[in-house]
Amino acid sequence: MIKAGIVGATGYGGGELIRLLLSHPQAKITAMAAKMDGKVVKISDILPALEGKLNIACSDLNVEEMVEKADFFFLALPHKVSLDLVPQFLKAGKKVVDFSADYRFDDSEVYEEWYQVRHTSPELLKEAVYGLPELYRDEIGKARLIANPGCYPTGVVLGVAPLLSEGLIDTESIIADSKSGVSGGGRWPGEGFNFCEIEENFKAYKIAGHRHQPEMEQELSKLAKKEVRITFTPHLLPVKRGILTTLYLDLKKEMKTDETLAVFRDFYKDEPFIKVLESDKFPEIKNVCGTNFCHIGAKVDERTGRVIVISTIDNLVKGASGQAVQNMNIMCGFNEKEGLEQVALIP
Repeated sequence: MIKAGIVGATGYGGGELIRLLLSHPQAKITAMAAKMDGKVVKISDILPALEGKLNIACSDLNVEEMVEKADFFFLALPHKVSLDLVPQFLKAGKKVVDFSADYRFDDSEVYEEWYQVRHTSPELLKEAVYGLPELYRDEIGKARLIANPGCYPTGVVLGVAPLLSEGLIDTESIIADSKSGVSGGGRWPGEGFNFCEIEENFKAYKIAGHRHQPEMEQELSKLAKKEVRITFTPHLLPVKRGILTTLYLDLKKEMKTDETLAVFRDFYKDEPFIKVLESDKFPEIKNVCGTNFCHIGAKVDERTGRVIVISTIDNLVKGASGQAVQNMNIMCGFNEKEGLEQVALIP
């Protein structure tokens, strides 16, 4: 049994992490912290659904106290906050999964350009492993620091990886069009995310400038073995959770839909959380909400020589907390599916 600590326990990612770990047979939550302004409150008083299931105290972060209570730490924190915290937990001999972008980049200059802050521990970027199990499982198993991927990059990279790694698509014309539920903005997202702005509305945002774009390009460049630049446009859906990504990829040779789907099935044949749909069936958000699955469908437009790939994930699970638990399982030598076999939310 591993003792788990959660920093950032009161946000959507932290709450989802609690939900998943409570059903994990080999993990026990023993410590948690959040921005509490000096208060010490039972987590069940903040998240009432936990009453009778988890009643330990949540207080402001004290690293020295937390490292005495847990072996493994999840940092479900905003970008820039983990920069100083990760080195402290590693120095104490703990393993860490960090939800932020602070350790996702190979090059500190790229991080500094997009996040407008100096990286204070660039030496750890060489050690941090990008936590996408479908691509880096072996490295994750040996790591002590995992940079949990962003939600949009998870859906995009998983949708592009099989065809890109086989050299079947043009790397100069990748277009990713993603739509996310409002929870992707966090529990306190600020102006533009309130009910009156979101309800019965649909909009694009951060066009040609979303911070997840360089993360996608870094990972796709590794697969292509050359520099890749993509067009990425995120949209905000009037739903709570889930991401649907539509990818437009120019094929280098004539292919049928069944041929492209066969490439996906072969690439992901041993992956427990990837489901490649049958021909003429396409992913829907409702079928992955609450799960750690990524559903993928594809259709070749033979008239244009382009394949259209659709992927769906739950941004709070496979796009955040579920992937974090999947990484923990690999790091600790557990069955990769432990605590992650929930069925989709049923209306």
